Amino acid sequence: MNTFGRILRISIFGESHGNGAGVTIDGAPPGVPFDEEAMTADLARRRSGRAGTTPRREPDKPRILTGTFEGHTTGAPITVWFDNTNTRSRDYSQLVETPRPGHADLTAARKYGGFQDYRGGGHFSGRITLGLVAAGALAKRIIAPTTVVATLLKAGGREDIEAAVLAALANEDSLGGLIECVVTHMPIGIGEPFFDSVEARLSHIVFSIPATRGIEFGTGFAAADMRGSEHNDCIVDADGTTETNHAAGVNGGISNGNDLVFRVAIKPTSSVGCPQETYDFSLGHTRKLVVEGRHDACVALRVPPVLEAATALVLADLMLTAKATAPLSQPAT
Repeated sequence: MNTFGRILRISIFGESHGNGAGVTIDGAPPGVPFDEEAMTADLARRRSGRAGTTPRREPDKPRILTGTFEGHTTGAPITVWFDNTNTRSRDYSQLVETPRPGHADLTAARKYGGFQDYRGGGHFSGRITLGLVAAGALAKRIIAPTTVVATLLKAGGREDIEAAVLAALANEDSLGGLIECVVTHMPIGIGEPFFDSVEARLSHIVFSIPATRGIEFGTGFAAADMRGSEHNDCIVDADGTTETNHAAGVNGGISNGNDLVFRVAIKPTSSVGCPQETYDFSLGHTRKLVVEGRHDACVALRVPPVLEAATALVLADLMLTAKATAPLSQPAT
């Protein structure tokens, strides 16, 4: 449903054009420094404003409603709320009968019997990732000194991201992107095989980020064309440092202390300015649809801070799990 995590659990809520959106975080240790200011840098990176992002401007000002006192977590559930202040819902009224290609309009209507909030994509909107970013800001503090950095490598298959975005805008079209995430200062022993391995948990939450279409760790699919002697990462010291990092810092689903490296493919934004064919349920046949409203031409521009947050949340949960399941004594040497 809308809850993720084992020990550190998050529940996201809200709609794109409803009253607002937010997150409740349960299981955070007490005493972690956390206030509204701790979230502002990542929220600013997620916010629209640069070419290729939506013209919709929201302040995205967080309000911590519960779970902190005098600037620190208390151990109680933390709720962070964001008001929606700049909605234009009339743009979406026609979508009841003419679902947009590539969106969840049709599937949501069928699943929820027409009771879903269709405005701006409702609960399926990328705006709901505000809650992830807010929770991720706390998770980053829990996992320190481990650090997470995500970078957009390509947009529309081009390394010249600005030129690619401007070309898409000129054609009233959209484009996707490739994002790389690197986690440094990873401790050894994080991950709970089989079903809670590092890769399994990360893949789970990453595919919850709207527009995600793929994920690969280390050499990824290229490993299928390699020999074992090429792909194996030779260990060069007692700390487990490896000469190469084809395995992305994970063996057997458990972190090996090297950098955790993975890449995520983000699809082109489904809402485009050029006409598209879709089915009109009021007419009983297909017709041309021009999508109204304000949309990102390249949503991948705003995904890196969301990806960092999602990664930090998984690692924080796995680190807290590792502490909870640590052996009572170490084997004799």
